[in-house]
Amino acid sequence: QLQLVESGGGLVQPGGSLRLSCAASGFTLRGGSVAIGWFRQAPGKEREGVSCISSSGGTTRYADSIEGRFTISRDGAENTVNLQMNSLKPEDTAIYYCAALPLFSGCVLSGRYKYWGQGTQVTVSS
Repeated sequence: QLQLVESGGGLVQPGGSLRLSCAASGFTLRGGSVAIGWFRQAPGKEREGVSCISSSGGTTRYADSIEGRFTISRDGAENTVNLQMNSLKPEDTAIYYCAALPLFSGCVLSGRYKYWGQGTQVTVSS
């Protein structure tokens, strides 16, 4: 019932920016907390956690490789999670997925998320 749809991917030059959005539906916040994570998978590499955010937005985490370049946030309705990506590098090229973990008080960057979107392609290239 919980569904996630990513958007905002595309082709960008090194050093450029993209803003990914994850629209979530099929759950209510009052029924329990839902952590949202962003993951990515590049060709020939395993999936890695990029960033995550708790239901309240009070907890956020980032992979070390992000190095302060990305910012995760929730919108006012708390049904959309954004990932603002700045100073993009070719190494950021991957399919980016958002994922939901219900009934979790914070957030994690592990693969334990229960619901996954279909992904959006991010390509950083000249």
